[in-house]
Amino acid sequence: MISNIFPLNKMAALKTLVLAAALLILSTSLTGCGYNRFQAMDEEVKSQWSEVINQYQRRSDLVPNLVQTVKGYAAHESQVFTDVAEARARVGSIQATPELVNDEAALAKFMAAQNQMKGALSRLMVVAENYPQLKADGLFRDLQAQLEGTENRITVARGRYIETVKQYNILTRSFPTNLTAKIFGYTAKANFTVVDEAAVSNAPAVDFSAPAKKE
Repeated sequence: MISNIFPLNKMAALKTLVLAAALLILSTSLTGCGYNRFQAMDEEVKSQWSEVINQYQRRSDLVPNLVQTVKGYAAHESQVFTDVAEARARVGSIQATPELVNDEAALAKFMAAQNQMKGALSRLMVVAENYPQLKADGLFRDLQAQLEGTENRITVARGRYIETVKQYNILTRSFPTNLTAKIFGYTAKANFTVVDEAAVSNAPAVDFSAPAKKE
């Protein structure tokens, strides 16, 4: 009985050794072909995208208080308030999931909504410029500072996302890692366009330190 068991144990040990060697070879092969790098880069893209969304959400959260403060001094500027409300609703209607970065058309729709919001905020700031008392309001100045800081954070977050996606896309298109991309289904991700970058460069002016206009 013992002599029968021993060969079986020996065979099991041999199978375990072969399996471990196969796994080691597979792991080495995947590392060499860029698979692990794809995994790391994909997670980095998701992380940078999340930061972009966080900053856009931060801006969106500022809008209600900003609008209410301006309304306190310029309630008759109804069209501007309607534009801001519609822009915010449009932004809120788009689910900015990590999968969105794999869909160029969806990303373009998302950015169109964000640019609409930027334009509406810019018009709101033009209205505020015409009310010296509003510009002197402590709450408004605090909101202005938060908005200015948020716009800067958006620019930084977008810049980091653009660079990360650029590196990821280079990986998917370069030999030999492009072969790994085809095997495992990795494709180039959508990035911000030149038009998007122009919109960011022309961010709403939110500096109210200039002398007030006379009414």
